[in-house]
Amino acid sequence: MSMPGDKRGKSEKRFLSESISDRFETAVNFEDNKPDTKKFADVGSPVSPLRATGGATVATTSSSSSSESFSGKTTLTNAATSDVKSDGDRTRSHSGELSGSNDGSPKPRRGHRRYVPGQMVFSSTVSAGEGSGTCASSLATNVLPVGNICPSGKIGKIGMMSRSTARSDKLGSGTGNYGHGSIIRGGASVVAKSSGGGEMPTLANSRLRKVNPEEVTKAGNEHYKEGQFAEALRFYDQAVEMCPGNAACRNNRAAALTGLGRLWEAVKECEEAILVDPSYVKSHHRLACLHLRLGQVENAQRHLFLTEQQPELAEMHQVEMVAKHIGRCSDARRNGDWKSALREVDAAIAGGADSSSLLTALRAESLLRLHHLEDADSTLSKASKYGVQSPSSSHTKFLGMLSCSYIFFVQAQVEMALGRFENAMAAAEKAKQMDPHNEEVAVTWKNVKSASRARIQGNEFFKTGNFAEASAAYGEGLKYDPSNPVLYCNRAACRFKLGQWERSLEDCNEALRILPSYTKALLRRAASFAKLERWLEAVRDYEVLRKELPADNEVAEALFHAQVALKMIKGEEVSNTKFGGEVQKIAGLEQLQATISLPGVSVVCFMASSNQQCIQTTKLLDSRSVRYPSLTFLKVDVYESPEVANVENVRIVPTIKIYKNGMKMKEMICPSMQVLELALRHYGI
Repeated sequence: MSMPGDKRGKSEKRFLSESISDRFETAVNFEDNKPDTKKFADVGSPVSPLRATGGATVATTSSSSSSESFSGKTTLTNAATSDVKSDGDRTRSHSGELSGSNDGSPKPRRGHRRYVPGQMVFSSTVSAGEGSGTCASSLATNVLPVGNICPSGKIGKIGMMSRSTARSDKLGSGTGNYGHGSIIRGGASVVAKSSGGGEMPTLANSRLRKVNPEEVTKAGNEHYKEGQFAEALRFYDQAVEMCPGNAACRNNRAAALTGLGRLWEAVKECEEAILVDPSYVKSHHRLACLHLRLGQVENAQRHLFLTEQQPELAEMHQVEMVAKHIGRCSDARRNGDWKSALREVDAAIAGGADSSSLLTALRAESLLRLHHLEDADSTLSKASKYGVQSPSSSHTKFLGMLSCSYIFFVQAQVEMALGRFENAMAAAEKAKQMDPHNEEVAVTWKNVKSASRARIQGNEFFKTGNFAEASAAYGEGLKYDPSNPVLYCNRAACRFKLGQWERSLEDCNEALRILPSYTKALLRRAASFAKLERWLEAVRDYEVLRKELPADNEVAEALFHAQVALKMIKGEEVSNTKFGGEVQKIAGLEQLQATISLPGVSVVCFMASSNQQCIQTTKLLDSRSVRYPSLTFLKVDVYESPEVANVENVRIVPTIKIYKNGMKMKEMICPSMQVLELALRHYGI
C-alpha cells in the first residue's frame, strides 16, 4: 500500500493489479499446463498439435510441474519479444510486469526492494491426494510481492519470512478493503465435495472465488492426465463458469469432451473459444483434429491454415490421404463397385476419420449390397454413437445427398432387408423430409413404401388360405426390392403350401444367399427337400437346425424321420428305431446286451432309486429322450439287477455308458448336468 502522491507506490499498485488479472491467463495458457498439449498420441487427437506461436520462451532456474507451479527465478529470452507490448520506452510482458527503464521510472524508496525484470513474485503449488482431485493453492511463505505489508507491519523482503510461520497469509483479490496483492489473514481455501463425485474447490469467502479458476483448472488437469475425463470436465465446467470469456478454459473443456467421445460438443466448445480469441492456435488445431475424426476434411484443412504457423507436412499428408480415400469411396459407389467402396471407407476410417457417422453409414451400405446384412446392421448401429451432426454440417452434401438424410437413407434399406418394415418406412420418411428433392432418396422412399404394402397384402391373403394370391403379392413386392430375403421366404411358404416344392426350394436358396443365417428359410428348404425325398440334403439342413434350435421338438422329429428314410435308402436296419419315448428299464443282462447291440446309439444309466443324484440324472434323461429322438435311453437299477452291475463293473452310481452299434463309446461316473448334456448333444445330432 502506498502513501498519497508517492510515484513509487502508484507504480507498484499498477504492477500488482495488472499481474493479478493476467496471472490466471498466463497459468491456463502456458504451454505445459494445457491438457491439449499432448503430442500425436493425445486422446481424441489423431493429428499432432501445432507448436504454439507467439508465446514467450521461458527459462527457469527450478523445475516446474505440469500444473504450472513455479518458484525461483524466471527470465524471458529474446524469443519472447513478439509477446511484449510497448509502453513508451518501457515494455510490458504478458504478466503485466514492466521491463526496461527510462528517466521517468520510479526510484526505489528506502526499505523497498527494487523490482527486477523477470523476477517471479508469485508462486503457487498444487497438492493432490492420490486420485482424490483435492487441490489447494498457497503463496510460498518466503516470497512476497514487493511493497506489501508483512504481518509484523514491516517491509517484506525476499527470504524474510520463515516457512514455520503459523499464520496463513494469502494474496487477496482486491475486492475488499485491500488492494491487489494485499495480504489476507487466514485465507485458506476450502475444498468441498461436488455432487458428481469429483472434488470442487470453493472458498469460504465468496468474494475470493474470482481469483481461483487457476486452482480449478489445475485440479482438472490432474484428472485429465489420469484419463479421468468426466472428473476433469467438472472442474473445467466450473472454470468456464468463472471465466466464460477465456479461450483457454473453453479449450480445456473441449479436451475433456473429446476424451469422453462427445466430439460434436467439443467442436462447439472450440468454436466458442475462437469467438473469444480468433487467433487462438490451440482451438484451431483441436478443431482440425476433431473435423478430421468426423470425416470433414475440408473443415480440417481450413482450420490448419487459419493459424499464422504453417501446418506440419505430416498433418497435411494425413488430411489429404483421408480426403483421397473419401473421394475414391464416392467413385466406387457411383460405379456400383461395393468391394472397392468398402475397402476405401475402411482406409479412410483407419487414416483418422474414426468417428464419422457418414462414413460408418457408407460402410453399412456397402456391406448391405454385398449381402452381409447382419454386419451392415451392427455397423449402422455404431453411427448413432458418434452423435448428431451440428446444424451447419447438416446442410452439406455427402455422396450427392444432404448429410442429415444419408444415414436414414441407408437405415431404411437395412431395415427392409432384415424384415423390419415399419422401421424401414419411418427411416425412409425422415430421409425424404430432410432431402425432398434428391432423386435417390425419393426412389428409395417409393420402393420401401410399395414393398411394405405388398408384404401386408400377402400376409392377409396367407392368413385366409389364399396362397396363390399371397404368392403373387410377395412377388409384386420383390419388383420394388429384389434383394429382400423376407419376401423370398414368404413366397417360398406359399409355394410349399401349393405343392410347388421345386419353386419353393428356389426361393429359399435365394433368401439364404442374401442372408445365410436366415433360420426360417432354412426350415422351409429342409421341408422342401423332404417333400422331394432328397433325404441327404434334408438331413444336412435339419442337423444344422438342431444345433441352432436344440429345444425344438418338431425339428428333432423331422430330423429323426429324415435319418430313418436315409437309412432305408442305404439298406440299413431300421425296424427297431423309434422316435423319443420314455427311458426303457432293463431287467436283465440279456435284455441289455440285445438292446445295445441294435443299430444306433444307446445311453445306459446305472442308478439306485434311493440316491438323490441318480434321481436327478434320470429326470434329465427323461426330458432328453424327446429332444434327442435318435438316441435310445436305458436305465438299470443296480440293487434290482446286481448281475448286470457286476458284469458291467459298476461300483459307483450314477454311472452313464454310451454304446454305438454294441460298442462302448464313452463312460461317465457321476457326471455333472453340463457334461452329460454335452455328451448327449454330441451323439444325438
